[in-house]
Amino acid sequence: MNRKLKTENRKPIVPSGPWWRELSRYHWFVFIVASLGWLFDTMDQQLFNLSRSPAMSDLLAMSPGSDSVKLWSGIATTIFMIGWATGGIIFGVVGDRIGRARTMVLTILLYSMFTGLSALSVGAWDFALYRFLTGLGVGGEFAVGVALVAEVMPDHARPHALGLLQALSAIGNIMAALIGMILGEMKTAGLIQTPWRTMFLIGVLPALLAVVVMRRLKEPQRWAEVATTEKAKQRLGSYAELFGDPRWRRNAIVGLLLASSGVIGLWGIGFFSFELIGAVFRETFQKQGLSDGEIAGKVTFWVGITSLLLNGGAFFGIYAFSRLTAVMGRKPAFALAFVLAMVTTAFTFAYLKVFSDVFWMIPLMGFCQLALFGGYAIYFPELFPTRLRSTGTSFCYNVGRYIASIGPLTLGLLASAVFGSYGKVESWRYAGVTMCTFFLLGLIALPFAPETKGQPLPE
Repeated sequence: MNRKLKTENRKPIVPSGPWWRELSRYHWFVFIVASLGWLFDTMDQQLFNLSRSPAMSDLLAMSPGSDSVKLWSGIATTIFMIGWATGGIIFGVVGDRIGRARTMVLTILLYSMFTGLSALSVGAWDFALYRFLTGLGVGGEFAVGVALVAEVMPDHARPHALGLLQALSAIGNIMAALIGMILGEMKTAGLIQTPWRTMFLIGVLPALLAVVVMRRLKEPQRWAEVATTEKAKQRLGSYAELFGDPRWRRNAIVGLLLASSGVIGLWGIGFFSFELIGAVFRETFQKQGLSDGEIAGKVTFWVGITSLLLNGGAFFGIYAFSRLTAVMGRKPAFALAFVLAMVTTAFTFAYLKVFSDVFWMIPLMGFCQLALFGGYAIYFPELFPTRLRSTGTSFCYNVGRYIASIGPLTLGLLASAVFGSYGKVESWRYAGVTMCTFFLLGLIALPFAPETKGQPLPE
């Protein structure tokens, strides 16, 4: 009888028309709130990526292309990612124990507040401390957001909604790029002196979303039923159970390796393309005989354009993954995405040499690199039961950042210590190509991953 019931519960999901037709008004409300929470989260991340080098240059009183600025940019990013991973561990458990909605409020408030405080930094170390504290909230938001959407949505609509949620996160990055461009123009016009401080002050605005979440968002019925069952309640957010059960342990380790590969690829390589491109732009503007102030403003503006191109490609890449995985399955889609991410990233770092290359190489790299993150949003909630979904998802996505945190530091050391003698632009170029080998980690893990296409969430 139990075997028969288990088999019946694992029947493939049969699509019945367009996925969005299955959604009620409350489904759409949950989707919009969770998407905005993650969108503002990614906006904060991207504000940091755009302002990292100018902030370190200002705080260290050194030129943007100096080895010390390169090294400290890597150190600050590593510390941010360690905070991100730590927040993921803490709030992943909290999300399973006190609920998705309550935890989302805490994480949004946390990353908003410390983003604003980053604008008050007076040195490299306090800047890094604020980024660590910001990372705590950033790391916790993703897992509770995708767990919330996964548990509220109808089964057929779930992967499509999660893929679109992750694709919309690129809008947060685009918003950050637009902010950077506007502030760059204001810097050029002499209206502001330090655009990076203004960027972080703008990052306080997502706190307003927490008010909406507190007023209207309810906990998913799946979670509420588990939380009121005494036996299951004792196992909510339990790492002992996550690693004590062979099935959940295997899924957690596989997910960790998949996430580590993509996160290192993005944060250890892809987002440092801004430094490479900034160096290319800086050389171009120097040849035009512009002053240092004019160059700084123009570089900020054009790095913003680059971010727009990267994240425009990312939006379509993530959405393409969600469509592809519905046809091919999760594992084949991941395999294709890892290969394309490795090839396009290495190609961009090796051959981006003139202004015009930015307009086609960067969108292509963004499409392939960020497609992986659409897979994470869809796949990780499918690996764990309700009582462990936030904990397991957060473990995969965020604990991978402890491993991935070596990426920015390694890239910074490669660019400054190993390849520094090749020149400012070439050092970033050689370092980026070398780091692309980390994409192979995801391919190695894939044979051990379960295929979840067409299956309901495990219980």
